Amino acid sequence: MFATNFLSRQQAEGLAAEYGTPLFVYSSQRLSEQARTMLALPAPYGLTIRYAMKANPHPELLRILKQQGIKIDASSGYEAAVALDQGFAPTDILLTSQQLAHNLAELVQKGVQFTATSLHQLEEYGKLFPGSGVSMRLNPGIGSGHSSKTNVGGITSSFGIWHEYIPEVKRVAEQYKLTIKRLHTHIGAGTDPEVWHQAALVSLELAKQFPDVRILDLGGGFKVARVEDEHNADIAGIGQAIATSLTEFYEQTGRQLHLELEPGTFMVANVGILIARVEDVVDTGKEGYTFLKLNTGMNDIMRPSLYGSQHPIAVLNDASETDDYVVVGHNCESGDLLTPAPGDPDTLTPRKLSRASIGDLVLIGGAGAYCASMAAHGYNSFPNAREIII
Repeated sequence: MFATNFLSRQQAEGLAAEYGTPLFVYSSQRLSEQARTMLALPAPYGLTIRYAMKANPHPELLRILKQQGIKIDASSGYEAAVALDQGFAPTDILLTSQQLAHNLAELVQKGVQFTATSLHQLEEYGKLFPGSGVSMRLNPGIGSGHSSKTNVGGITSSFGIWHEYIPEVKRVAEQYKLTIKRLHTHIGAGTDPEVWHQAALVSLELAKQFPDVRILDLGGGFKVARVEDEHNADIAGIGQAIATSLTEFYEQTGRQLHLELEPGTFMVANVGILIARVEDVVDTGKEGYTFLKLNTGMNDIMRPSLYGSQHPIAVLNDASETDDYVVVGHNCESGDLLTPAPGDPDTLTPRKLSRASIGDLVLIGGAGAYCASMAAHGYNSFPNAREIII
């Protein structure tokens, strides 16, 4: 039961009996381990790890990360306000949002840091805070990810200011006397240190055009293996590749750049398990499929139906035989599919699971990131699954 093994059957049955299902269960121990792994990355001129709290803003997870010395990457003004309410210092929060925050002035006045992700945002910030320092996100023109939905760099991405518009950036900065102090780029999900090395080199070439930049923020996107045929990012190799690039940049320019990274998935994906029950078992004849209908679905976990993402699934019973099942959710929606083909949310793909009966518990692993926080909440008026920490 890959990525579901921090929870035994006995524990799952006890938690289901106590709290009901569907139920998200998070491991505080695994979360702390992931935080320590990121904080151990080599960075010759300093390192800041910011948690991309959009992955999972559960207050207890935020508290644990804060204790570990992790800071915050907020994707909206609302997220930044939540982080403040959870006790993070304003200066420990970096706001990088697609939509210009409704409370931007209030947040910045408190000390929250801001990254402009478009020319419009840079100009609006300049009107509010002329003569100040600011962070800027550029789209470097390259990206990585299994689909255009997970690739946040290159021509298919709306994230950041397109790199060819640097002259316009400089014009706006000069108009409002802004100092570009942090350069932020982000290419998407990846495992290969060489891809990260190339991304760092491209970003550092961009940094050469902004002499006041002292912080390089390479974003997140560290791939996590949820199922057995996936591969984890080589964190040590990636860290060394980036560190080498920063050292070479210093030797060329005399500038020592502080490194910032913003992991979300890496921190919490395999920290969470969703416990559900089999509500029904139906089939479409000898030439069709057998479906397991669960008491959860896209209102709690949308990644499979949105991206074709793969999550480990285990049926908890004493069955010695297996069957092939297409696992679906309880929503009245044909797209509520939990076992799609990898990267193809439209294709049904049976899983070989223990022969199931109505009422059996089911564990869905890898459910700590972008599940409870990114789902079709309220669809069919189903209540949100409960979340607990163990």
